Amino acid sequence: MGLRRTLESAIRSIQTVADCPRLTKFSLHPPKSVEVEFDNGDSYNLSAEYLRIHSPAIDSKIRSIRGEKVISGRRHVGIMSAEPVGNYGVRILFDDLHKTGIFAWDYFYYLGRNKFSHMRNYITTLKKHGLSRDPQRKKSTSRV
Repeated sequence: MGLRRTLESAIRSIQTVADCPRLTKFSLHPPKSVEVEFDNGDSYNLSAEYLRIHSPAIDSKIRSIRGEKVISGRRHVGIMSAEPVGNYGVRILFDDLHKTGIFAWDYFYYLGRNKFSHMRNYITTLKKHGLSRDPQRKKSTSRV
């Protein structure tokens, strides 16, 4: 059953990319969000947190818990800048200094169309593992 679900998901992803409308607007609203619009009329406001946890880069800050990839503590992450990469995407620099992910225009469309289900699944996964969207507080060391 798991393999079938994975294959169906992969097919939907391929269809989404093949059917992806053309990007007509990209607006950076640092530090909070990115706004994208497409030629089919769809527009999405994607938060910095959402983009950071769905960065297409392999990142050392991802924790693997029982085989599940989890990024926690990114509720207040901000976007510092974005730079174009060719004519197909953009590299976003986040204030936690993550900058290796290149977001292709079709990936923004995929993220926008699936924003609510992705966030619901993300929050469920965090709760399942006792993690939070909020950054961990540093333990204070008081000296007398």
